Amino acid sequence: MFKIVIPEKAKQIINQLEQAGYEAYVVGGPVRDCILGKCPMDWDITTSASPYQVKEIFSYTIDTGIAHGTVTVMMDREPFEVTTYRVDGEYKDHRRPEEVCFTKSLKEDLLRRDFTINAMAYNDRDGLIDYYGGVEDLKRKVIRCVGQASKRFDEDALRILRALRFQAQLGFTIEDQTKQAVREQAKYLKDISAERIQVELTKLLLSKHPETILDAYELGVTSVVLPEFDRMMETPQNNPHHRYSVGVHTVEALKNAEADHILRWTMLLHDVGKPDARVEGPDKDRFQGHHVIGEEMARKILRRLKFDNQTVKQVTKLVYWHDIRFGSAKEVNKRTVRRWASKLSVPLFEKLLKVQQADILAQSSFMLEEKQEILDRTAVLFEEIKKEKDCLKVKDLALDGKDLISLGMKPGKELGEMLNELLELVLDDPGKNSREILTQAVKEKRGKQ
Repeated sequence: MFKIVIPEKAKQIINQLEQAGYEAYVVGGPVRDCILGKCPMDWDITTSASPYQVKEIFSYTIDTGIAHGTVTVMMDREPFEVTTYRVDGEYKDHRRPEEVCFTKSLKEDLLRRDFTINAMAYNDRDGLIDYYGGVEDLKRKVIRCVGQASKRFDEDALRILRALRFQAQLGFTIEDQTKQAVREQAKYLKDISAERIQVELTKLLLSKHPETILDAYELGVTSVVLPEFDRMMETPQNNPHHRYSVGVHTVEALKNAEADHILRWTMLLHDVGKPDARVEGPDKDRFQGHHVIGEEMARKILRRLKFDNQTVKQVTKLVYWHDIRFGSAKEVNKRTVRRWASKLSVPLFEKLLKVQQADILAQSSFMLEEKQEILDRTAVLFEEIKKEKDCLKVKDLALDGKDLISLGMKPGKELGEMLNELLELVLDDPGKNSREILTQAVKEKRGKQ
């Protein structure tokens, strides 16, 4: 019999429910992950006990979703979601059931779940419960809906994105009938909230297979949730620097970027402005100003998907500056690098170098060695600047606002402008970041006014 090691606190919840005369199992994702040899982060429990019976058994519970059968049981400050077996009522909006009915049948409860690999349950007494072929689908590396795929997607259209997300995370393929239902019902994603779409897209992009976005395109999913990507896929790049369309180049760049949500979203959107910027020429296409168009488009997309302000700020900045060059390999110098690191901030400049690396590797071989040499030289100088702790921000100057006030300046615009002028001085020559030199510079500047 297949054995899953259930955490002691989850096992205690199951034991208490069983001692009270009810069935209880760990269910869903944790079971799937254990079979795959992964360590689950969260453990969900399903039971034949009603929410109110669960509340009677445990001393500390939270009504997190009691109308839908879910009670959070706290075990030594650790939360566990305990959900009553249920059958969903009619779905009218492709998002949520009008009502749920509790049932005493585990088989009925598992039938309402999305995919076979998520429709398994386990406890130590009964072992693995797999009514719908989840283990076999894990062996075959297949994503397949429980029961009729069209019905599952009609119930909750977000499952369409979840199928693609699991494909990306697990490296599986989507079973043919499930794939056909995705193609036919992708239009219902328009009824899903932007927040839920954002979460699934981000998980897909952060997976080991972000290129699954191509499957989303081919199945008509991006035309609903990210139509800008479709335009990128349809935009050629007849240019010596490129060997792919804008969309395929974007996917290749995505694969080259580390799994950081700022970097992956930047790579997805870094050339989003190219379809609008493209000008066909007799010899090659030009995309002048695509970074400006792209910045604004990226902002609109991220706002539409309800991203937080920090993500919007960082991604749009990186989209705007992704194509900047720092001179030839011989010309690039610490002064230039210091100024860019100061302009963007050290963390964002580090990300910019990673963005440029991912971008270059997805281009053609034209001038590749030269581009790589410039980027490598820039990275070396940047590491030296960090190691030497050169001043890159106003707050790292040897003089601050209080010092300027003591020199006779009044708080306000003039004081801020003076601090920025001192920073410019120090960015040119870090050796000038001393109280004596900066004090003398302030006196000289004020004497000329």
